[in-house]
This record gives sequence, C-alpha cells and structure tokens, in this order.
Amino acid sequence: MRFVERSEHLKLLEIWKASVRTTHDFLSEDDLQELKPLILEQYFDAVDLRCAKNGHVEIQGFCGVHDGNIEMLFIAPDARSKGIGALLAAYAIKSQGATKVDVNEQNTQALGFYQHIGFSVTGRSPVDGQGKLYPLLHMTL
Repeated sequence: MRFVERSEHLKLLEIWKASVRTTHDFLSEDDLQELKPLILEQYFDAVDLRCAKNGHVEIQGFCGVHDGNIEMLFIAPDARSKGIGALLAAYAIKSQGATKVDVNEQNTQALGFYQHIGFSVTGRSPVDGQGKLYPLLHMTL
C-alpha cells in the first residue's frame, strides 16, 4: 500500500464518483454533488489515506482510516473483483488498526464484502453521517 499524495486527491475523487455510481444506486445525483466538495476538501484530510496502484503507476483503489474505523474504501469499477478491496482492508486492519466500519444498509455488496472478511453487524443508525435517511449498519471485527 502506498501513501496518497495531495496531488492525487482529484484522481481519488474520480474513483470515488465512479465507484459510488456503481455501488450506491440509492443515492441521488444531488446527493453525489453535495458530497463531492466535502470529500475533496474535508474527508480526505481527516483520514489516513492509502492506495493500491497497478504496477505502482495508476491508482486502482483507496482506503481511509480514522480512529480505528474504515471511513472510506473505494475501488475503480474496472478494478473490482480483483482482490484490491481485500488487500486494502487487510492493510487497514493489520497496519492501521481498523476494527470498525459503517456501511450503508442499501449497499448490499459492501455488507457482503465486510462480512466475508470477518466483520459482523453490531448496530444500526436510521440516518447517515449527514443526517440523511440512508441507514447505516455499524460493523466490528
């Protein structure tokens, strides 16, 4: 896993946007547009960001951890199902001390992924971090 340079944040935003459009079909376009500046201007700086690159050249996915929580894990759509998410999650757990993650309840792919690597649902919130009616499942190793 590689550290993410600030100059790479726009590439991460592109991956985030493409990934969310693939996996978060419950979000509206307005929701995405509202989140984009928050992610770029606040969320990336609030986490310990690592990325996976193909041949150490092009970013394929990234993960951000804060206070033992996987706050973001996004894979470029053309790099999905190649083990990159599992590698990033394993690194987050072993090297960044991650033991928790919150998953949108409607994102069944993410729920299945985290259950597959050992996380269990330990709670539920009726709203997401922005107070929107997108329930979150709280998961712990």
